Amino acid sequence: MTSKRVGRLAALTALPVALLAVAGSAPVFAEEETPAYQIDLEQLNDSGSKGTVLLSARGTDLTVWIKSEGMVPGQPSAQHLHGSTEGHDFVCPDDSADTNGDGILNNTEATVHYGDINIALTVSGDTDAATSGLAVDRMPVADKEGKIAYKRTIPVSQDVIDHIKDLHVVQHGIDPNNNDKYDFEGAGKSELDPALPQEATAPTNCGEVKGAAVGSVPVGGIETGGGATGNGVSPGALIGVAGAASAVAAGALIVVRRRVAVKAGGAS
Repeated sequence: MTSKRVGRLAALTALPVALLAVAGSAPVFAEEETPAYQIDLEQLNDSGSKGTVLLSARGTDLTVWIKSEGMVPGQPSAQHLHGSTEGHDFVCPDDSADTNGDGILNNTEATVHYGDINIALTVSGDTDAATSGLAVDRMPVADKEGKIAYKRTIPVSQDVIDHIKDLHVVQHGIDPNNNDKYDFEGAGKSELDPALPQEATAPTNCGEVKGAAVGSVPVGGIETGGGATGNGVSPGALIGVAGAASAVAAGALIVVRRRVAVKAGGAS
């Protein structure tokens, strides 16, 4: 057997391991399992923040995973599901939405584009837009590196489940004067509540549902507050995908080995 054939066989021998590693690294929702939707959070107000969100529904329990970075360190971030369950087409805004031209896209200007609050993504207590939309004391707090890891399962209406693709996530909190806190010096008072700095309520990022294609569930989230437990991922589905990938690779390897053996026998 030539050295070239030996090299090809060695590479193919490693194939099942490689495929198994790839399959095991990204949780996959089986067809019969709860569908999940991914949202990529992109910065607003030149905040530099970004993140990933996964939404998964089981009945009328909605699990929300969020991992974001570039937030204001040590400060709470109000976060919500915005949009409509009545078929209105809202989108994430861009810089042109700053209609008063003051250089800050405030929440009132942005709401024209991404819609009213549908669900307040608090860490505990209720999630009603009217009572918890500005409940900053029950919102996640960024760590010293400006990162937020959030997970919570909350009961929602059937309308939310039916129109989940029409909703999107917005996080709030900016720091234009770069002093690692919300104050009135950076952007003045909030138009929503003059007792709050504009920095605390202005949107820092926004993301729209991308569809049913799911990457990996954000790692490091914390289960906060009430609601049903469970993350909507079937361990059996993960094993099934990994096992299928390994089996396919193993089958391919057997065929190649047979071909190599036949060729080697013919050459001897």
